[in-house]
Amino acid sequence: MSVLKALHDWIQATPPSLLLQKNEAWFMPVMQSIHIAGIGVVLACVLMMTLRVLGVAGGDRTVLQTQERFGPWLTGALWLMLATGLLIILCEPRAIDTVSFWMKMFLVVVGALVAWAFQRSVHAHAAEWDGTLARKGSVKAMAIATLVVWIAIIFLGRFIAYDQIWGKLSPSVSTGSIQ
Repeated sequence: MSVLKALHDWIQATPPSLLLQKNEAWFMPVMQSIHIAGIGVVLACVLMMTLRVLGVAGGDRTVLQTQERFGPWLTGALWLMLATGLLIILCEPRAIDTVSFWMKMFLVVVGALVAWAFQRSVHAHAAEWDGTLARKGSVKAMAIATLVVWIAIIFLGRFIAYDQIWGKLSPSVSTGSIQ
């Protein structure tokens, strides 16, 4: 038995998981809807900050003002996604046995770290962001890359249900346990 399958089985047998599984008919759609709304908020915030860094939108605001407007929403939505994601895993732990889930988790960590670093940098160097930093090609490329990361997270989240697209990379395909 693989480590992921053992983790899946352990989670599925815990009392909180059993309680949530009993109420899955209403619980999962509610949690998934809240989780998706959180993803929408994150994507909107990242898009607005990216457009500001690119100079396409929000030119009447400084980068700091844009970050102060959207940063708290981004942070709150990330916490919301963490909470609902954990509850979704408790209710339906089969997701942890997919390569799509782990790729998504890796990119979520990358996206969250980039958001944290961006917020810290904007607060520490507000004047430079509007002067020279936002004009640098590397900063603009990073802004676009961050947006692409969050779009990839959305696709990977959807691919969790269709993990066999990865072929033998998928634990469920290699063990023959597609559910």
